[in-house]
Amino acid sequence: MKVSVNWLKELVDIDLSVDELAHTLTMAGLEVEEITPVATFEGIVVAEVKTVAPHPNADKLRVCEVDAGTGILLQIVCGAPNVFAGMRVPCALVGAKLPGLEIKAAKLRGVDSSGMLCSARELGLSEDHGGLLAFPADAPIGMDVRQYLDMGDHYLTLKITPNRGDCLSMIGIARDVAAVTGKALRLPAIESFAPTSNDARPITISAPAACGRYAGRVITGIDANAPTPDWMKQRLERAGFRSISALVDITNYLTLERGRPMHAFDNDKLTGGIEVRFARPGEEIKLLNEQQVALTPDMLLIADECAPAAIAGVMGGYDTMCTDETKSVFFEAAYFDPAIIRGKARRLGINSDAAFRFERGVDPNSAAAGIEYATGLTLAICGTPATRVGPLNVEEGTAAMPVTTAVRPAHVNRLIGLNITTIEMQVILTRLECRVETRNGTLFVTPPAYRFDLAIEVDYVEEIARIHGYEKIPFDAPVSTLPMMAIPESGRSPNAIRHQLANLGYQEVINYSFTPDRWEADFAGNVRPIRLSNPIASQMSVMRTNLIGGLIASVRHNLNHGESRLKLFEIGRCFLGDAADIAVQPERLGGIAYGARLPEQWNAIGADSSPVDFFAVKGDLELLLATRDIRFEKLTHPALHPGRAAQIWIDGEVAGLLGELHPRWQQEYELPLAPIVFDLALDVISRGSSPGFVPFSRMQAVRRDIAILVNERVQIGDLESAIKRRKMEAIVDFSVFDIYRGENLGSGKKSVAFRIVMQDTDRTLVDSEVDSKVAEILKALSEEFGATLRK
Repeated sequence: MKVSVNWLKELVDIDLSVDELAHTLTMAGLEVEEITPVATFEGIVVAEVKTVAPHPNADKLRVCEVDAGTGILLQIVCGAPNVFAGMRVPCALVGAKLPGLEIKAAKLRGVDSSGMLCSARELGLSEDHGGLLAFPADAPIGMDVRQYLDMGDHYLTLKITPNRGDCLSMIGIARDVAAVTGKALRLPAIESFAPTSNDARPITISAPAACGRYAGRVITGIDANAPTPDWMKQRLERAGFRSISALVDITNYLTLERGRPMHAFDNDKLTGGIEVRFARPGEEIKLLNEQQVALTPDMLLIADECAPAAIAGVMGGYDTMCTDETKSVFFEAAYFDPAIIRGKARRLGINSDAAFRFERGVDPNSAAAGIEYATGLTLAICGTPATRVGPLNVEEGTAAMPVTTAVRPAHVNRLIGLNITTIEMQVILTRLECRVETRNGTLFVTPPAYRFDLAIEVDYVEEIARIHGYEKIPFDAPVSTLPMMAIPESGRSPNAIRHQLANLGYQEVINYSFTPDRWEADFAGNVRPIRLSNPIASQMSVMRTNLIGGLIASVRHNLNHGESRLKLFEIGRCFLGDAADIAVQPERLGGIAYGARLPEQWNAIGADSSPVDFFAVKGDLELLLATRDIRFEKLTHPALHPGRAAQIWIDGEVAGLLGELHPRWQQEYELPLAPIVFDLALDVISRGSSPGFVPFSRMQAVRRDIAILVNERVQIGDLESAIKRRKMEAIVDFSVFDIYRGENLGSGKKSVAFRIVMQDTDRTLVDSEVDSKVAEILKALSEEFGATLRK
């Protein structure tokens, strides 16, 4: 929201500097993000073009003699198509400063030029670059353009929070400034116009809960081609509105000044009465932006007897819009339930100033006053001797009434930490135009109709605090005792897991839970994800079921910024239920590794510089889960390489997956190398007690190597897990070190060689004990997998 300081001072009686006003607004909860002077140029004066002659060396240039009030005529080369002798224009003298440009004496195609004649865009006043900015014939020659155009103003860019829809207008900001400073408001008077004709359209509200009030008026005999006054055009353009035509500018001006969105229909293009209703099956409308829209039953419409004329609160229809030929206009002003309007503009992919305000709440009591104010502006700008004003027609729906809330002064002071008297609270709430009654020491407060954010007691506590002044709240530190909480040893906290991953070289990222539906299909095989009814962006329309998509996007972002080696992880919620069971939101741990296995500096000493692979990340997970019984099984998953993917089991429970990204997605997402990803259930990996202390043995360890023959289908992890589950005494390590396949082994067989390390803490093991343990291992493998000792 852009706020003109000079305009604000017209609306409220304040005498604050620009910086003081910005500080006051910020401390009142209306954060000022930027202070911008209206004029960003210096050294520009009003000048008159005396003569215009062709340039001797360029067909599109003109050589002008210009009187800029300097006492001599200046020769200036100009390329504007609209320059003519006698026009008064802005002239940048030598030494003048324009946005991004300093004017110097120059030669243009061999002709001296002592300055520059300027367009509106070159001065930063608008986007118009069709020619020179023309001043009226009585503009004083030599006057500073900043003074002539009243450009000693500043604009404050405010960050308005979504709950403060009442502050999306100049009068809304003025009300808050008046409440904070205690100064008087000076709002423009609104004149009521008696009808001078019987021209009117009957209004029917068929959806009274969605449309609480609808006002309309017909004005005939107007000149829609009349120019918008400079003062109105200037205020609109400086606030970010584009001047279009007089009628449209009038409705936009009401939106800017009063926060009252309106629409102007060409009355001659309407048929019969106006009906406010929901869309019917198969209906369509062509909007003002020429977008053809298929209407859905939840869209509220403004319709005549033949067809929809507008999507209520969002945008008008193309077929009923006003043009320069319009002779009769139908103005509408309404109150629509914010819940009905909310999200419609985003769903249609359009920007609408009206929808932005209606979905936050527009004062229902301003509808009739808005029509009267628009009538006065229309008569002043577009009126002709033939202009006639029809009666003001207002129909009522079931608009929600403001709710009276009990506010307890003692409770207010307890929450704020101050001692504000009841009288002070009553004065503050009255400044906010609330209706206040006091009964038995309690304030019963009814908010004004435009304050949709005031509904419960704590809302008023916040209002009292911010108007009284956040700066007056003491800075005393709270005094309390904090007992030392016991840290359970039955599991690891997410922070402990974060620290361990950081020790392994991973960096944490945080991604949105909202993802493109394409990610769910590619990385989870989920063709029916949970869809958001009101997504914040079209590419963030569904809820994620795993963390892979966000990690891939993080890798791509870093690659685009020059990073070539990445190890990232994320802890976040995923959403595994359906639309009716959204409460299923487990936390998961995801990770990704990309690029070289080791940092670049290790290459200098001959370290392995090959890309990270499945086994490197598998090793990281084994370190992360070193105290748990972890097992890897072959897995087929839509996101992963069919031969380089594994399902992870922890203590006999499925915990997640690990694998190399599928080549199809590596190519699709433009990754030069294949990343390795993992996705684990956080609750599974967090469980388990901390390992107890085991004393170091001073006895010599005994190592035996055995090779067994097993069926090709037997997985190595199953062989290891089978022995580790038995927890045989004195066996401290059991791991594979070789796998062999050959014709001499027989069809469907493979040889697996294991290293067995045995050690006792009290004595040295003898050969008979070692042989007994080896025999016990062979027996277990034989019984469970049919393994035989390879000779």
